Amino acid sequence: MAQQGGCIFCRIARGEIPTNKVYEDQDVIAFLDINPASVGHTLVVSKEHFDDFTKAPKDVVSHVFQVAQLIAQACLVELKADGVNVITNIGKAAGQSIGHFHVHVIPRYANDRIGIPFGKTLSLPSDQFPQLADSIRKGLPAPKLEGK
Repeated sequence: MAQQGGCIFCRIARGEIPTNKVYEDQDVIAFLDINPASVGHTLVVSKEHFDDFTKAPKDVVSHVFQVAQLIAQACLVELKADGVNVITNIGKAAGQSIGHFHVHVIPRYANDRIGIPFGKTLSLPSDQFPQLADSIRKGLPAPKLEGK
């Protein structure tokens, strides 16, 4: 499906909306969630618009989850997370609030009291986001761009 003009994730992928990016390659962008459930909560988003996980082609799903795995590994090492939730929601009833395929990578910390579904989000100072994004990026390998 083509990117949709009003979709916030499509706009982020096109660079129209600034974000705290932790990863980007030709097909995927990952950035910190502005309403995080925990420190380091990252969204991994296909650049091409698909309404949800069930609508995306298998190669796109595979690539998005490969990137989610890398980010989860970086969160365990760089953010010293005790665990990580990797979640994609499909439909409003499941908690999908943005109609664009994406995966949540949510670092978990001992006794963090996060429930699923998440009852509340953190209130982090905005100046903490750039450093947090830098910390996650530090644990990621450089993306491999085709033809380069």
